[in-house]
Amino acid sequence: MKFNIISHFTKSLKNIKSVYKTKDSMIFLAIILLYGLGYGYYRGIQDNYLAEIVHITEFQRGVVEFLRELPGLLLIFILAILYRFNEKSILKISLFVCMIAMLSLVISSTAKVPVVGLMIIFSIGEHMIMPCRSSIAMHNAEKGKEGFSLGIVTSIDNIGKVFGYAIVAILFLAFPHFNIKLTSQFKTVFLLAGIVFLLAFIVALFFSKEKENKQVGHIKRQRLYFKKKFTVFYILELFYGARKQIFLTFAPYVLILVYGATTDVISILYTVCAIASVLFMPLIGKLIDKVGYKFVMVFDTVLLIFVCLIYGFANKIFPMHIAFYVVMFNFILDAIISQASIASSVYVKALSDDKNEITSTLTTGISVNHVMSIIVALLGGTIWLFAGVELLFVFAAIFSLGNTIFALFIKEIKVKEA
Repeated sequence: MKFNIISHFTKSLKNIKSVYKTKDSMIFLAIILLYGLGYGYYRGIQDNYLAEIVHITEFQRGVVEFLRELPGLLLIFILAILYRFNEKSILKISLFVCMIAMLSLVISSTAKVPVVGLMIIFSIGEHMIMPCRSSIAMHNAEKGKEGFSLGIVTSIDNIGKVFGYAIVAILFLAFPHFNIKLTSQFKTVFLLAGIVFLLAFIVALFFSKEKENKQVGHIKRQRLYFKKKFTVFYILELFYGARKQIFLTFAPYVLILVYGATTDVISILYTVCAIASVLFMPLIGKLIDKVGYKFVMVFDTVLLIFVCLIYGFANKIFPMHIAFYVVMFNFILDAIISQASIASSVYVKALSDDKNEITSTLTTGISVNHVMSIIVALLGGTIWLFAGVELLFVFAAIFSLGNTIFALFIKEIKVKEA
């Protein structure tokens, strides 16, 4: 059957209102759009800022990521402190934390300690948003459209990122013509990101308290939530943590340190990744609803094995100038298939008995995958330094194979109303 991705995406946007049960959902989607824009500004310059201004080496990049991912590991404890707050209130707090971190980077020195410290603070806000975003998206969706809802939310997030990355690319192409110092170029973008997060926080203040309580409810989170029926999910989250870390930390650094990619090149690449994700996410979400989350999770991990090997060996197979383009294409493919991770959220909802269990499990899952993330961050930088980038991505491929094997043990269960 011929499938037009762009027409499907356009149709998906037109059908947004049929997916959600509350008017506050539109406010939520506006927040997601702004968050994506602010994150696009930040992510578009993060790796080049660390490499060019803060002078972080490949080994130190692993250490930085170890520290930056600690909030994800500690997320269950952070949210336990906020157990009296519902999901929308936590979303507000998260946006405020992100705003403070970005504005502080504007006035901070470029020394390693303050920069990394502020990135950790931003990471706290970023990780707090993760389970709330998935939870609100599914709770507000009509029955049977949970996957589609997650796809829409991720697409809107990526639309924001598209504009963020694109603007960063344009700015860094224009900055040299105005003789602006390189450090000031980066700090200008941090300022823009801070302003956008402030706007997102202001929009979040317009959530209807009455409807929030009626429709979404006060969802209390347990400090730790481990249950036997979620065992496969927890194992998959360990593998996902390794996969995510390789992509977020070392794939961009391969492009920067091995192939010499500049900030504008990285931002353009992120723009293309975000556009591709916007176009494919509704399809992935609907595919989950149609063929099931198990098929999507298995297929995703099989593709990832080949993606990892290309990262490690492209420059051994092709001439350097061709390998650069091969790796950039691989980077885009990696970004697209990584979006299929939303299938695990639908899997959790299918196993869960109520809203509390969904949010608690997703939150615990994030902390579980960060156990592997922080290990891989340190181990990955060490492997790259002493054994080379090739072996690093061989290990990544092995993790992906393990992910595939455990995904095969998933039993398809009909998603329940929660």
